Amino acid sequence: MTSDSPEALSGSARAGPFYVTQGIHNLRDYGGYAAFGGGRVKNGLLFRSGQHMEASEADLALIHALDIRTVIDLRGTSERSGFPCRRHPNFAAQVIAYDGETSNSPPHEGGGGTVVMTPQKARERMLAVYTRMPVNPAMIWVFRAYFKALDEGEGGSLVHCFAGKDRTGIAASLLLHVLGVHPDDIRAEFLLTNAAPTRAILERQSLPRMEAHYGAIDPEALHNLMGVLPDYLDTYLAKVREDHGSLDAYLEQVLGVDGARKERLRARLVA
Repeated sequence: MTSDSPEALSGSARAGPFYVTQGIHNLRDYGGYAAFGGGRVKNGLLFRSGQHMEASEADLALIHALDIRTVIDLRGTSERSGFPCRRHPNFAAQVIAYDGETSNSPPHEGGGGTVVMTPQKARERMLAVYTRMPVNPAMIWVFRAYFKALDEGEGGSLVHCFAGKDRTGIAASLLLHVLGVHPDDIRAEFLLTNAAPTRAILERQSLPRMEAHYGAIDPEALHNLMGVLPDYLDTYLAKVREDHGSLDAYLEQVLGVDGARKERLRARLVA
């Protein structure tokens, strides 16, 4: 093990797949899952997280040591300008991002007028996000770019949005499906966000703006906004199946993941 390897840099700062960072929420490796037909999704190539505006020097050194060659930033233009990611001095990865907005009401931005944010209202707001996502042209563009980059690129990749849970959670779920991971494992990986040891970072970054809109937020409502629920993923998948019949049909017809691309991705990312 070299002194600048991810393991050496992170030391004991690991909690399962999570890297325990100082300014990045929900940074983790989403490989390691068994794939249909044998093999496992490779570790050390697929990473996901929240945004990196508050990344510490140690966080940046860790990201650099992970040897990430491609960054897929699922945030829109206003999020990227408002929360610019810090980079290591030797950062050289390709960054893929959409020129425009990818979400009109991300939960960290508050919005929606002066309302009492009850658990039910929070859940309904998030379900609306997941209902729109499959048909949002911006998200379709960036998900297509995500799969294209993983198909054609080399080395590791990092996909992230602001909190690394909704847009990023769907991106990871779609890829794991393509790689042949069992739906139960995909669901477990999606829900793993709730176990992230860095929740305080997300609250520091987003709670003040949310409270400016809603006032004090009930703890259950806050969980519904800052965490994920099983029916968030279910809602996305139900909308896809309603419109296209199956997830595989959506992947091929809308996101450009045909049989040949699936095989190439599996050859590269499953061992």
